[in-house]
Amino acid sequence: MNLPNSLTVGRIFLVPLLVSVLLTKFEGRQVLGLPVELVAAGIFGLASLTDWLDGYLARRRQQVTWLGQILDPLADKLLISATLVSIVQLGLAPAWMVAVIIGREFAVTGLRSIAYARGLAMPASNLGKLKMVSQVVAILLLILGWERVPLLLLLGQAALWVVLFTALLSAVDYYRRFHHALSHAPNVTDISTARAARHAESAARDDRKMTSAK
Repeated sequence: MNLPNSLTVGRIFLVPLLVSVLLTKFEGRQVLGLPVELVAAGIFGLASLTDWLDGYLARRRQQVTWLGQILDPLADKLLISATLVSIVQLGLAPAWMVAVIIGREFAVTGLRSIAYARGLAMPASNLGKLKMVSQVVAILLLILGWERVPLLLLLGQAALWVVLFTALLSAVDYYRRFHHALSHAPNVTDISTARAARHAESAARDDRKMTSAK
């Protein structure tokens, strides 16, 4: 397993640790002498950093793999969904808002999976990236403001509205792109044929790179 995929797997293992820190009632609200808010925010921040780092390393080192393309969005959904559900449990965010955000995540994942199975590429849009950044900021503010800094809590709740808006807007954009790509793509009903076409295209790109390098 290469380094980018190892970082993705590490992000998955950080999820249960983060949930345990958030939902366990520690004596004095401290973990190893540190406020529980700082520990939880540190774990979430580290996990979010690996989300950017694994993609950066995979592209820079040309280690983009099928396993990584499957694990990376799965790790993202686990991290965000588990953290948001924990935040609802702590009373820091309304349940309906979190339900809409998580529902959007799985809806978009479903669209991208269908597109991938048909040999179509649906990379993350700028709106999707903005939604991810606003999610990370909102969650960090909510955790850091938990029972200690009311101003940060209010800022986090305001940022959650930004997350909701960008989540819905990007979901509409993904559906529009999905419908456009599907309507203009060849009629491919055999998934294995679509995968073979993708592999052939990837092999052709590698051959061109090797030829240009010579």
